[in-house]
Amino acid sequence: MSSNPEIGQTVNVGGVNTNYIVAGSGDPLILIHGSGPGVTAFANWRGVIPDFAERFKCYAPDTLGFGYTDFPDDISGFNMDRWVAHLVGFMDALGIAKAHVIGNSYGGALALAVATRHAERIAGIVLMGSAGRTEFQMTQGLEDVWGYQPSMESMRELMRTFAHDPSLVKEEIVRSRYEASIRPGAHEKYSSLFPEPRQRWLQELATSDEALREMTQPVLIIHGREDVIVPVDRSIAFHKVIPNSELHVFANCGHWTQIEKRERFVEVVIPFLQRAGS
Repeated sequence: MSSNPEIGQTVNVGGVNTNYIVAGSGDPLILIHGSGPGVTAFANWRGVIPDFAERFKCYAPDTLGFGYTDFPDDISGFNMDRWVAHLVGFMDALGIAKAHVIGNSYGGALALAVATRHAERIAGIVLMGSAGRTEFQMTQGLEDVWGYQPSMESMRELMRTFAHDPSLVKEEIVRSRYEASIRPGAHEKYSSLFPEPRQRWLQELATSDEALREMTQPVLIIHGREDVIVPVDRSIAFHKVIPNSELHVFANCGHWTQIEKRERFVEVVIPFLQRAGS
């Protein structure tokens, strides 16, 4: 058994060994991480998994090509069809017929893609600083995330763009993410996901407004007002389009809502998902 807490259990999904964290009991809840360098499901969600695990059975996978999940040799750029197939395959492999889902940033875009293409598999949805609409223009913050070049200082500056309050960026977080980003082959693989010109990958992440308007699932949209990676107006736009949605904006908060406003995040999300049913 690994001493690394980022490495949980492994399930084979269509030939891809997929790393995931599992905890708790109850209705299934899938937590989908963001797309930053050195990201893992554990790093993204460790602060809130214990709270959610009291009421749900939580599954937090490293999605295709991220973290400790295999990175197939034939990946050259992000492909939403493939990421959707992997996540649905993950559910199939674990016998999860239907689940709630929380998606962070890129994870929110993936959650929407699965929910609109496989509506019967997804119950309540929480979007957190989410990408996923066609008119989203690349921000400098996101350019820095996808264009990251490994160094401790670059990682430190990048983490400071995630949090509105720089005091939350502890050196242990910086070092952990940096060391993950320089594992053998890690940076080359990460860079291959979102090569320039990067605006095209935002389009690849997008779900059409027509599909969003047809959604029937309840959707909670959460955003930090000071987010410079994905601006808050992206969530306001989602709220205008998705019919059964509600919007919660946190002041004095950047892209790390689950970290910067952890207690209120949990207080808002759990009752919403409980009302959403299974």
